[in-house]
Amino acid sequence: MAIKVVVADDQELVRAGFGMILDAQPDIEVVAEAANGLEAVDAVARTQADIALLDVRMPELDGLEAARRICGKGGTRAIMLTTFDIDDYVYTALQAGASGFLLKDVRRDDLVHAVRVVHGGEALLAPSVTKRLIEQFARRPERAAAAAFPPDAAISQLTTRELETLKLLARGLSNAEIAAEFVVSEHTVKTHVGNVLSKLHLRDRIHAVVYAYESGLVQAGQRAEEP
Repeated sequence: MAIKVVVADDQELVRAGFGMILDAQPDIEVVAEAANGLEAVDAVARTQADIALLDVRMPELDGLEAARRICGKGGTRAIMLTTFDIDDYVYTALQAGASGFLLKDVRRDDLVHAVRVVHGGEALLAPSVTKRLIEQFARRPERAAAAAFPPDAAISQLTTRELETLKLLARGLSNAEIAAEFVVSEHTVKTHVGNVLSKLHLRDRIHAVVYAYESGLVQAGQRAEEP
């Protein structure tokens, strides 16, 4: 079954260009286009799309709020489009439930890859980008203050190794780096990561990073092995 995509951007040429690229793929179908956030939310609800490709800046309703409404209902994953590199939109978008970021000058192959990766349940942020996200988190005093709250009770469901895995994810480590820390195989690490996401009801590893900070499990500047 083809991956159903809604493309939302207030620039018609951008919508048409992305739509043509994606529609040309045998496993992807663009089921609707939208010129603003309200149209995007409606299109996703109407078509039950798998992926919503959302411009960050749109009239009527911006992409961040559109992502919050779309992802809040479950089922559809959001990828944000922006003309800016990793910036202040990133953390807000991830909180809203977005699973990835793309620059509007993205290459054709990378656009197609992004849709497939996010549809497969992964987040479209490399470990290096995750580390930059954490650095942004550390620079925000309101985020550091939020970390003073006790960890969410759901964390108690995790085993000791799963808890350690979550802390290392929060440091931005890749599966290979975590495997090296634990002296285990990457397959074993993938199992731990999967268990963490399942038990905490998280979309992907990037949201696990956000969760770790929001719950107070990890604080900005704190090493993962510290209590």
